[in-house]
Amino acid sequence: MRLSPDEMIFWQNGYFKLNGTIVFTWALMLVLAAGSKLVTRKLSMDLKRAYWQNLLEIIVTGIEKQIEDVGLRDPKKYIGFLGTLFLFIALASLCTVIPGFEPPTGSLSTTAALALCVLVAVPFFGIEQQGLRGYLKSYLEPTVIMLPFNIISELSRTLALAVRLFGNMMSGTMIIAILLTITPFIFPVAMSALGLLTGMVQAYIFSILAAVYIAAATRGRRPKPVSIQDIKS
Repeated sequence: MRLSPDEMIFWQNGYFKLNGTIVFTWALMLVLAAGSKLVTRKLSMDLKRAYWQNLLEIIVTGIEKQIEDVGLRDPKKYIGFLGTLFLFIALASLCTVIPGFEPPTGSLSTTAALALCVLVAVPFFGIEQQGLRGYLKSYLEPTVIMLPFNIISELSRTLALAVRLFGNMMSGTMIIAILLTITPFIFPVAMSALGLLTGMVQAYIFSILAAVYIAAATRGRRPKPVSIQDIKS
């Protein structure tokens, strides 16, 4: 039983490896890129629209509404980044129904990369909104003494994003693998469905937390700690 797709080696030459994490990550990116190209190639402004356009508009409208509810005033400005995060993590979870597929989010390297993207996006949008001086000044709030604590908070929440997503995705895969060896007919089906639901929830939580951090940076206030209970409420 593999704990991570990193252990699935397709090709190796010395220190260079082509493992499952890289292969499945690029496969998901190609699917998302090709899918977006196919869906948006014939968009219509008329009342008669294709099924895929209706589905796309529902997804985009839903993501924009969630971004706006978090507190970001112009959701269209952030939907490219936050929407991509959500769709990538959600698709990684949905594709687990394909035999032989292992979600790249089950690798700490992938979740760390996603968290680093958030770490870069937060100051990027913050500086764009407030200017460099205004954003850096937020690290001194409410007093100068809080500077090291605000920096530590910035780094620790990034680590928390990576570890939370990695832990939930890996644990779900492990539970299904264990149940397959014990009861190969009944429980794996139910656990697979539960795993899909858990994956969608994790995609939602990850993207919403990223939106919360960006909203706090663009408003010029340091973000308060956000718990899962706060998101659910």
